[in-house]
Amino acid sequence: AAVLALLFVGAGVAVWRTSGVEGTTDVLAATPIAPPPPAIGVPAGFAEAWKAPSGATDHPVVAGPAVITADGSEVVGRTATTGAESWSYTRNRRLCTVGSGFPEGSTGRVLALYDSNTGWCSELTALSPETGTRIGASNPDLKPGTRLLADHTYVLATGTDYLEVWRSDLVRTLEYGHVVTPAQPARQPRPDCTYGSAAVAFGRIGVIERCPGEPTDRLTVLTADGQDGAETPQVQYSMPLPTAGATLVALSEGRAAVALPGPPRLLLLDAAGVQVGLIPLAVPDTDLTADATAPTATIGTAQGTTNGTDGQDDRIYWWTGSRTIALNSDLTPLWTVDGTLGPAQPYGGGLLVPSPAGLLVLDAASGTVLRTIPVSRSDRAAPVRLSTAGEMLIEQRGTEVVALRPTG
Repeated sequence: AAVLALLFVGAGVAVWRTSGVEGTTDVLAATPIAPPPPAIGVPAGFAEAWKAPSGATDHPVVAGPAVITADGSEVVGRTATTGAESWSYTRNRRLCTVGSGFPEGSTGRVLALYDSNTGWCSELTALSPETGTRIGASNPDLKPGTRLLADHTYVLATGTDYLEVWRSDLVRTLEYGHVVTPAQPARQPRPDCTYGSAAVAFGRIGVIERCPGEPTDRLTVLTADGQDGAETPQVQYSMPLPTAGATLVALSEGRAAVALPGPPRLLLLDAAGVQVGLIPLAVPDTDLTADATAPTATIGTAQGTTNGTDGQDDRIYWWTGSRTIALNSDLTPLWTVDGTLGPAQPYGGGLLVPSPAGLLVLDAASGTVLRTIPVSRSDRAAPVRLSTAGEMLIEQRGTEVVALRPTG
């Protein structure tokens, strides 16, 4: 009996040491994070309220009432107004990236993706944004450099030769590209291609592919959750593009917008991949010849705000690298503002765009600059990504998150 007891204890220790619990420190919130007050109009100014390191994010992560920062091995849920640490989640592993998703019917989830100490980003944990409580976990097959993109139903994990899509229970609904250990071989149409920019919207996945033997890029659009399971991609269409160096700017329910260099133009395709527009763009060709792999657009409705002129803001705001372009719901360009540092962000019924001088306040219908709100930044030329948490404006500046409070 004693020997059996020791064997059971030994087995339990072995399971614990190889599970996701070992080397994990959870500090849960004493009380759920309270939502910040809403933004009421665009203020006269903004003042820095707090800042925190966040090297594992490339844009501000706001989930429910919390602002999430992630650096090294630690994920922190912060009160938006003060930056106070409400909860934290730390592992003895390096963070690959952190994102948020699955907002339907809840405040969503914080998604923390860790390196498994094998060079792969294969340990995913879902956390409650209000308390830091662990909700679920899974083991994807991703490489460093992956980013997590979300629509209201799915999360897309990007990669240079492989994509994964998850639903809210973290079950994989799509794998696409170079599958390391396929359960069913020969299910991937082009496993030897590499990928540029990607997007997810309305249950559709789009990706720019660069394939051996093809002189130009190709756009492939897939169903996020196909009828034949995750191992068999359901391709809506895949078509060669007129040139290389393409960037997938945005997807809508029935369209795709692809930026093409030489000369700069925006190619619009319908749900079947048929061209419905080719619109010249007043942007430098150098903006579009960069090898874009990161998303450069934000959706106005993601924050559920109004633009103050024509109701709900369903526009997409695209940053080319030197200017910001607004796209209508049909993905046609509406206006362009030069000399910006990132996409536009709806705020309090208005529209803000980061610039070297601070924040441009724009008329959402025309793109006219109404005024400039000064904001001091140490690097006045570096890209800035914006988000909101109630009345707080959140900026990602390199590896740091900075929260601004309205004044005046």
